[in-house]
Amino acid sequence: MDTGTASGNTPAPRAHVTPRARACPTRDPLGGMDTGTATGSTRAARPHVSSVNVSAVHAFSKDPALEAMLLVGLGVEGDAHCGTTVRHRYDRRKDPDRPNLRQVHLIGTELLDELAQLGHPVRPGELGENVTTTGVDLLDLPVGTVLRLGDEAAVALTGLRTPCRLIDSLQPGLMRRMWVVNEAGTRRRRAGVMAVVVAGGVVRPGDPLTVVLPLEPHRELPPV
Repeated sequence: MDTGTASGNTPAPRAHVTPRARACPTRDPLGGMDTGTATGSTRAARPHVSSVNVSAVHAFSKDPALEAMLLVGLGVEGDAHCGTTVRHRYDRRKDPDRPNLRQVHLIGTELLDELAQLGHPVRPGELGENVTTTGVDLLDLPVGTVLRLGDEAAVALTGLRTPCRLIDSLQPGLMRRMWVVNEAGTRRRRAGVMAVVVAGGVVRPGDPLTVVLPLEPHRELPPV
């Protein structure tokens, strides 16, 4: 969890597909089911990468960048959380040899838009995510979902980020917005998802995002 302040404007995204649009799925060579692209939808509805964010130090926020290089089994090149074993400072003190399931942190702009409406304007990277996405409900995806980012890179989802009390250091009252209570009265984390890199490559703002679901049965994302 990192503590600086993101700077700069996010580059204008490419056109993208609404998350509700449906298309016939096709089998994907990565071993899952490709969600496909909706026919008849406008280019402005296609899921895409809105921002890539990197920090070489363990600060709360990450700075938007023109591009980020994803390294297989490691994470984002030059980022403080890049490595095969856990990089989070608290977890490293407890178990330094634990595999790093948090190589890449992703958050959707849909959450940022909602926070702004609630009086908490947050820019891409300020919550510490490496990749800010648009057009995909990240929290509802199952474990093992592969997200293709651009033409080369891909990450596999491992779990949900657990909100940290340091979120309130960014804006007072922001921490409570990182949880939502469902109809059953259960609190649900919504501070983004974590992933590991399964295919390396450069990722840039505006790159298309493709969701490849794993084979069933699906499992909900656990906290990691």
